[in-house]
Amino acid sequence: MRGNKLLSRVVWFCAMLICVLIAQTAYPQQHKKRYLDKYEDLSVKLMNETGIPASVILGIGMLESGMGTSRNAKMLHNHFGIVGRNNLAKRHAGYRSKYKEYKTDEDSYEHFVKIVRKKKWYAEMKGNTEYSLWLKHMNHTGYSTAGTEWIRRVTNLIKRYKLYKLDAQMDFAKQDN
Repeated sequence: MRGNKLLSRVVWFCAMLICVLIAQTAYPQQHKKRYLDKYEDLSVKLMNETGIPASVILGIGMLESGMGTSRNAKMLHNHFGIVGRNNLAKRHAGYRSKYKEYKTDEDSYEHFVKIVRKKKWYAEMKGNTEYSLWLKHMNHTGYSTAGTEWIRRVTNLIKRYKLYKLDAQMDFAKQDN
């Protein structure tokens, strides 16, 4: 009798452990899918307005915001690690940040492409869908302090989620910008 109770407890414990492990692996995947679903169309729209590949816009946003889970993304709507002013100290006693605050997530995306468009190399790159070249240019102009590691991480996200397929929707070349 005692053996059966112990066995049922062990089986129950193992079943609960399996449920927890499944939930832990499924939850991050849902986060990634939600992030992609939410910002994919915006990235394509911005690509067609600016000639910056959607894969670059979305890949950097994914990395810099931790798929929208970072404190900066949640509290400041900052998906790109852009430094600037914010009002966090007034709203959250004891929490300070050097990162810029935006009214909306979309404002963050739009400001990011505005920054990229101001770069000297932008004119020769716009409309080019080779994300690796865009990342190299951005790295050389100091977008990230992580250097080639940053390029590798963004490239891995672009490849893992096949973001390069979004770049096929570019119709920027048809526009006269």
